[in-house]
Amino acid sequence: MIKVREHLFEWGRKTYLMAIVNVTPDSFSDGGKFDNLESAMRHAVSAIENSADIIDIGGESTRPYAAKISLETELHRVIPVIEKLRQVSSIPISIDTTKAKVAEAAIAAGADIINDISGGTFDKQMLPTAGKLNVPIVLMHIRGTPATMTKMTDYQDLLAQIKQFLATQTELALNCGVKQSNLIIDPGIGFAKDSQQNIELLRRLSELKSLKLPILIGVSRKSFIGHLLNRDNPQDRLWGTAAACCGAIAAGADIVRVHDVAEMRDVCLMADAIWRK
Repeated sequence: MIKVREHLFEWGRKTYLMAIVNVTPDSFSDGGKFDNLESAMRHAVSAIENSADIIDIGGESTRPYAAKISLETELHRVIPVIEKLRQVSSIPISIDTTKAKVAEAAIAAGADIINDISGGTFDKQMLPTAGKLNVPIVLMHIRGTPATMTKMTDYQDLLAQIKQFLATQTELALNCGVKQSNLIIDPGIGFAKDSQQNIELLRRLSELKSLKLPILIGVSRKSFIGHLLNRDNPQDRLWGTAAACCGAIAAGADIVRVHDVAEMRDVCLMADAIWRK
């Protein structure tokens, strides 16, 4: 259990919705739709009205083969949105970044949570920064970088290796002063995993419960859903996303990171009624 501003997150009681706000021109699903302050704010406010629990703001695409951007560009994209959103809402805000300086600036601007797709491996200052700031941090599993990860899907034991990576990074985070209660793990659906590996990961997700940390899952509109359903357009993957979220919740996911907040709210409520005690 953690408290972020006046919002209490009681793990296991319900599934929490993290709404995606990509302030980018090149994200795989909605790149360019919310890459200015006005459109990003409209999207964030709509997500709040549709019962989002966290707004996740990112300024750098992590889709396969995405180009890196400068620190200055990322700050220019995300900080105004965080500042403006904080003026109108007390909702918990997470900053989707792998850069410690972006994380620090975002927290200063009003964000509350760090969401690092590298699990603290791309920037060696990220874990010490999270410890110093005393904020929750999501540590995700990845191999390689967005530019190379599609070629790094050779695992001897998928779940064992993911679990070992997450255990190692959480131990490093604790050694850097991050509190146990501030740790959240994400097995990284779609990051250095092929379609069948993503399915296996969802099927065996409950094995990660042995780490005794809340689990975040991001399946929304991802390519493995498109491959299975023959849906090339990411925005046509709503029902596949709903099924994947439902499966993840049944297996123990605590947070689902989604594009379609209103629809996934209903999925979470129904799934929680069936599987939460």
